[in-house]
This record gives sequence, C-alpha cells and structure tokens, in this order.
Amino acid sequence: MTTVTAAPAVTTVPTESTQQALGYPSLFLLVLIGALVPVVPTGALVSSAAVVAFHQTAPFALALVFVTASLAAFCGDTALYWLGRRGMRSRNGSHWLEAIRSRAPEERLAQAQAKLAGHGTTVLVLSRLVPAGRIPVMLACLMADWPLRRFVRGNLPACLAWAVTYQLIGILGGSLFPEPWEGVVAAVALTVVISAAPSVWRRLRKPKDA
Repeated sequence: MTTVTAAPAVTTVPTESTQQALGYPSLFLLVLIGALVPVVPTGALVSSAAVVAFHQTAPFALALVFVTASLAAFCGDTALYWLGRRGMRSRNGSHWLEAIRSRAPEERLAQAQAKLAGHGTTVLVLSRLVPAGRIPVMLACLMADWPLRRFVRGNLPACLAWAVTYQLIGILGGSLFPEPWEGVVAAVALTVVISAAPSVWRRLRKPKDA
C-alpha cells in the first residue's frame, strides 16, 4: 500500500512586493508629516528609500520613490502654507504659524525676505535644497502676503528638485555598497553631514566676524 502525502501549499509574498506595499505609503506619510512638522529628517528618508529601490529588480522602483516623495513634500508644504495663511489672518494666530516662526530666526528671515524680493519664486527652489532654508522662505512668503496659488506655482519645481537631489544621494550610496543596509547607512550619514554643514559653517565664522 502506497501512502501519498500531499505537501501543504504555502503562499509566500515576494520580499520586494512586501517592501513596495508597505514602503511607498510609509514614505508618503513620513515625508508629509516631515513637511508639516519640520523636525523629521525627510531628506534621509528619501535617500534611504532610493537605496532600497536601487537594489530592487522592479523597473519603476526609483520612479515611484521620486513621485511619492515629491508629491508628499508638495502636499505637506501646501497644507502648511495654507495653515500659516489662516494663522496670519487670525487675531490669535495659530499653532502652525507659531511653529513656522519658531523655526525662522530673525537673521535667516531677513535674508529670506531680501532674496524673495529680488528673485521671487526662484528662491523657493533654492530654499528646498538648502538645509533649514525652507521655513524662513515660507515665512517670508507669508509676510509678503503671497496668495496660495502663487506659492504653489513656485513650490512645485522646488519639491521636484528636492526629491531628485536626495534620491541621487541614495542612488550614490546604493551603487557604492553591495548590501542595501550599507547603502542606507552611507546615504543617511551623507544627508546628516549636508544638513549640519551650514550651521557648523556659521558657528565657525562668528568669532571672525565679532
């Protein structure tokens, strides 16, 4: 008598499919939160996601990271500016407006206002690429009473340029190391250095200017 044992069918979800199903919504949500609450290192998130996408076999993984990151940044910036405009018109202000003001020192705000007056929407693109430059320029736009539509027109290319820049950092990290986690560490370290460089430079210059 022959006994035939049927092996149980095991359904496994491919690793890349799982990463994509969880990764892109998580990236969108975290970048959106980071745009609304300017303490989340969104650049490092985009670079890390780009490293993971670089090592995947899916043909459009990097394109999806770019679309997700730029769309989340754009939506977050637009929502924060809208909330800031409401705060400017309100007699008692708003929590969001106070958060924007607290992240914009007087010296940085004065520089942003001068650049905004001279170069207009071009400053929005540069502010997204300069660490800690987004909030002072956004506050300068609020104080100049820019309508939401004008801010949106300038902020769209800014978010696209920002997403491309940090994605390229991730691609560089992913290409230098065979393991994704090594590339993530390298990309995060590079974004931290880039973010800290302006403040370190200002501190080094202060004794000379005094």
